[in-house]
Amino acid sequence: MLAVNVSWYVARSAGLVGWALLTASVLWGLLLSTKATVLGRRPRPAWTLDLHRYLGGLATIFTCVHVLAIVADSYVHFGLLDVLVPFSSSWRPVAVAWGIVAMYLLAAVELTSLARKHLSRRVWRATHMASIPLYLFATVHAVSAGTDGRSMLFVTAAAVSIATVSGLVAMRLTPAEAPRSSATAPLRERVPA
Repeated sequence: MLAVNVSWYVARSAGLVGWALLTASVLWGLLLSTKATVLGRRPRPAWTLDLHRYLGGLATIFTCVHVLAIVADSYVHFGLLDVLVPFSSSWRPVAVAWGIVAMYLLAAVELTSLARKHLSRRVWRATHMASIPLYLFATVHAVSAGTDGRSMLFVTAAAVSIATVSGLVAMRLTPAEAPRSSATAPLRERVPA
């Protein structure tokens, strides 16, 4: 009985920590890449990119722990097929499928990030853009499949993170305004007072 509880609590906690680390990595990556950055200017020190990579790597590790603990738990009886093939689970197949697809996107983003020096910028960037659907799929999985997905604390954290990620994505997609030269400035700005 104790082993069942331990694996279940490990699965739950690793899932929540993995989601929090993924959220932090996505938020930090958006802050780093946003032209009109919230930080005032684009941060340049190497540690800022290292932190983003570290958060993504930890999210991957905790996701692996989450999946392994789910397989080890004997309450729902997840097999390897149930955690690797979308819709194959008999327990909440749609909710679990969101997590499986998110896991594959996480693997693609992490593996291409590790192989970035060997990939074209276009391939790396296209794959890295999957971080946004990855974050959304992981959030839907956490809310719909997770035991803690309906707790007020998690729902609040998810809502705040979704709003923040959405705002940063909107900023990222909005073209930066070019500085105006004095020739193109409106007339009232050129006329001395």
